[in-house]
Amino acid sequence: MDSCFIKQLRCRSFTSILHLADNVGYDLRLCFDTKYSNFLIMVLAVGFEGSANKLAIGVVKDGNILANCRRTFITPPGEGFLPKETAQHHRNFILVVLKEALEESKVKIEDVDLICYTKGPGMGAPLAVVAVVARTIAQLWNKPLLGVNHCIGHIEMGRLITGAKNPTVLYVSGGNTQIIAYARKRYRIFGETIDIAVGNCLDRFARVLKISNDPSPGYNIEQLAKKGSKFVQLPYCVKGMDVSFSGILSFMEEKTKRLLQEGYTPEDLCFSLQETIFAMLVETTERALAHCNSKEVLIVGGVGCNLRLQEMMDIMCKERGAQLFATDERFCIDNGVMIAHAGAEMHAAGVRMKWKDAFITQRYRTDEVETVWRED
Repeated sequence: MDSCFIKQLRCRSFTSILHLADNVGYDLRLCFDTKYSNFLIMVLAVGFEGSANKLAIGVVKDGNILANCRRTFITPPGEGFLPKETAQHHRNFILVVLKEALEESKVKIEDVDLICYTKGPGMGAPLAVVAVVARTIAQLWNKPLLGVNHCIGHIEMGRLITGAKNPTVLYVSGGNTQIIAYARKRYRIFGETIDIAVGNCLDRFARVLKISNDPSPGYNIEQLAKKGSKFVQLPYCVKGMDVSFSGILSFMEEKTKRLLQEGYTPEDLCFSLQETIFAMLVETTERALAHCNSKEVLIVGGVGCNLRLQEMMDIMCKERGAQLFATDERFCIDNGVMIAHAGAEMHAAGVRMKWKDAFITQRYRTDEVETVWRED
């Protein structure tokens, strides 16, 4: 393979590389084991995410983020978001967000190599809306389609942004709470919630206090907690490597009115709840870190952008000689970039999906996916 051909590969998409190689008579199958193989895996992917109240579309090329557009379905204080209403929000805005992503990324349809969408887990109706649009776009543009595990998307996005190599992962969001480590081509779940997710606990407590959902109840709880000073003793539920939040939530729902009458402020209650549930997460993550003999911790998921959680985890990491990796709200919160990037990694590794498999599933565990794109 001559250097002139290699120079042409540097700025091309995966699809155009195939055409170029065919025109000049190269068989790319013979090149994957050569020093030039890294030039051949430049996938330009569009990712669709809509597993909960965030509708997002991202565009990624060879690990570079070209667009990261998002809309959030926000409900009145004291209310959550229902599947039907969330799905309607996604239907109303998905083409608008797609147009924004294409304009921001400045890519042409013919340069797109892959369409990716969140296959699961998540809320059924919103997932279905986004999957239908992704399938339609893939057919209209004549592009391959890949369904991506939402949890895997978070992890791979975190690794890309932070540069973490092989971290112990704390995945915390509104629908998931898992402590994860990589082994033998899968992300293994070392511990998880046995009932509700940590983000769901925070969101539902926000409804008790009628805290605003704009921009998110978790963020507003974090801001109130910074002003709290009096700690309320709450149930602490760690069971081996697993955690439980339903009992803590029930306690807060039952006792909040009385605690406020006794002189505690909403800020005190937010502070106490955060300190308790984050201590549980730090404890179980530390145990996994020690078991895996790891030197890296990566926090992903929407709750992962909470600065107090990052602070507590960083203290633990420094005590153990480990390093903490975390991102801000651009990449912690559900986004289309993580789906595009994970899909691009899968596609470059040879993963393909048949149309009969282009469905959604509300239950899709992290350890169900074989991570063929990881070489370690």
